[in-house]
Amino acid sequence: MAGGAGVSGDAGRVSVFLAIALAGVLILIGMVADGGARLRAMQRADNVAAEAARAAGQGIDGGKAIPGGEKELDPELASQAAREYLAAAGVPGTAVVGEGGKQVTVEVTITRDTAMLSLIGINTIQVTGRATAVLRTE
Repeated sequence: MAGGAGVSGDAGRVSVFLAIALAGVLILIGMVADGGARLRAMQRADNVAAEAARAAGQGIDGGKAIPGGEKELDPELASQAAREYLAAAGVPGTAVVGEGGKQVTVEVTITRDTAMLSLIGINTIQVTGRATAVLRTE
């Protein structure tokens, strides 16, 4: 068939390129969207850990502090205050009193489902936040 009335040898090549390019664009959009979600989850984890540590810092051992003794954290009271705050926030985590009752460290883990990256098999994002509150008695 002369004169261009026949089928070109390039037929179908553009659609293969577009399919590959579209997949790349979708992955890029997923990384941006889910990357932003990861940053927000990291910020929330750090904020919740900091607030739980502050709440735990209120668990001072009254038996020593009230009669004028050294101010230090009661490990059970501090841990309980942190657990209550974390439960109210709906975030799992741990609180550990250390440094001779002078500080409490809270660590939390937040897991979020992905929006776009689940298309390539990444279904969740998990981040950890950590904060330490130090008891100041000066």
